[in-house]
Amino acid sequence: MRRIVNSAVAAAFAALVTACAASIPASVPTSPAPVSPGWEPAPVVALPAQPPASLVVDAPLPDQLAAGLVVIRYRAENLRIVPVYGQAALDVSPRIGHIHVTVDNAAWHWADGSGEPLIIQGLPPGPHKVWIGLADPTHKIIDSKAVDFVISAQGGHH
Repeated sequence: MRRIVNSAVAAAFAALVTACAASIPASVPTSPAPVSPGWEPAPVVALPAQPPASLVVDAPLPDQLAAGLVVIRYRAENLRIVPVYGQAALDVSPRIGHIHVTVDNAAWHWADGSGEPLIIQGLPPGPHKVWIGLADPTHKIIDSKAVDFVISAQGGHH
């Protein structure tokens, strides 16, 4: 019985391979197209030299800010944001890191490796500042930006 099942599976696989090969048009290129200028390198290939990492931060989204919710989009250039930490991670290529965030010059900060927008709620009405630091896996700050904004009286304490 086992031989019959194995033979049936092998025959089905052979038929599938033959059908797939027959359906590929002759005009399909056999090698990938060359990389277009302006595309970033694939994040899976080690790079012999990397340009400096930098941080780009947008102002808080206005509609959410008017309701007292702070949503700040950011991105890293020449660095992938991932939750990987420690000395050994410095050898990863392409470069990886995370961000540190401080609100209103607090004595503490938090680290985030999600790469998702920052969402901060519960701030009282008035002026505020969010500092975002781009960090390597050992928490050394590579670049930083600060965003100043005001929570209106009707938008405070979400």
